[in-house]
Amino acid sequence: MNESSFHDTIFALSSGRLPAGVAVIRVSGPQTRFVIETIFSKLPEPRRAMFGSFHSMNGELLDQGLLIYFKGPASFTGEDCAEFHLHGGVAVVERFLSELSQMQGLRFAEAGEFTRRAFTHGKMDLTIAEGLADLISAETEGQRRLAQHVASGAQRDLYNDWRTKLIQARALIEAELDFADESDVPGSVSDQVWEAMAVLNHSIQDHIAGGKRADLLRDGFQIVIAGEPNAGKSSLLNLLAGRDVAIISDEAGTTRDLLEVKLDLAGVPVYVTDTAGIRETENKVEKIGIERALEKARKADLVLLLEDLTTHQRTDLSDDLAGVETWRIGTKIDLTHDYKREDFKICISVTSGENINQLIDTLTETVSAQAGNLSEVVPTRLRHISLLKQTANEIENAITNTNYPLELRAENLRLASQSLGRITGDVDVEDILDVIFSEFCIGK
Repeated sequence: MNESSFHDTIFALSSGRLPAGVAVIRVSGPQTRFVIETIFSKLPEPRRAMFGSFHSMNGELLDQGLLIYFKGPASFTGEDCAEFHLHGGVAVVERFLSELSQMQGLRFAEAGEFTRRAFTHGKMDLTIAEGLADLISAETEGQRRLAQHVASGAQRDLYNDWRTKLIQARALIEAELDFADESDVPGSVSDQVWEAMAVLNHSIQDHIAGGKRADLLRDGFQIVIAGEPNAGKSSLLNLLAGRDVAIISDEAGTTRDLLEVKLDLAGVPVYVTDTAGIRETENKVEKIGIERALEKARKADLVLLLEDLTTHQRTDLSDDLAGVETWRIGTKIDLTHDYKREDFKICISVTSGENINQLIDTLTETVSAQAGNLSEVVPTRLRHISLLKQTANEIENAITNTNYPLELRAENLRLASQSLGRITGDVDVEDILDVIFSEFCIGK
């Protein structure tokens, strides 16, 4: 997006899918007042809703509704803005947008362009913008809470605090270099600086580790249901989903492809995948299904290994699932009492529902523990983690390279503060702006 595009006045439908009870059309840019005076005939008092009629340039009545005028810089984008609240019919909105498109100097907004203008005019930093994008796409309570925390500026405040400490440390080192020969300058302060930088580096490393929790909330917790044919895998998937997702049959090998459902446990998105029954077979299609099942299980956060208690046969996937957390789940306890309870994490019956709530509660506790404290600030993007690692590496170099001149170690601190600045957008990040704001929907 070139700089000249910021001189345009942009508009877009900013509310939800049509038809709807109310539609909100947002306008931002230097022609906003002209648009208001043309369509609404008068300029309302800023930030106060006014009811009236909307007319086309030739005087035709378009609709009646509310208009709110935001005088820049006290607006979302920092420019003059307007919001037209009209009836949410498809024809009404299309006619209104068509009228705007015919006005000189106006054009449809690109994805995320309103938010990008807010960033450009200093209304927010990149972390807040990314938090807004995550807030819009949040589907679970955990995702909403994390996104809201970021959008509130907590992440920005933390990174700015760290950057301030880096800048202050550089200033002390450079002061020591400049005034080392002065009689009134106290002894070396560099030792204190490196101690403080070691503490800071430890905090950054802990913060990076917390990124796993953000990945969990963003990408979801992956659970795979595995086991031999007819162990009750598809029945359990249907029960967890609350609907018939998988075909249930007494015939072995019915499930040959991966079937996935999405759950919400403790505010965390959880994806549960039913897989083909694992057994020796000559059927080529079934073999492919079993290979896919094992491949999916190896990448899972948790495998529920189901075993039919009535067959007294144990499924051993320890070699295939080395390093993957696996729970042995006994099934069909309504049909037998001949089993050792201690051999299993939980024993259930999908038919009678026995211990199903216990299984769900245990899964919820596990997922919740993995997600941790959702009110803590954690890096929410791979971009953040990459730049934080660069920051930590530069600080580590400055601390450990004790045989290097202070000038070079101060340069390490400068590079560290620069990497932090790129997260919030305080340092030139033009190369990533298009990527970040393209994730927004039109009208945001």
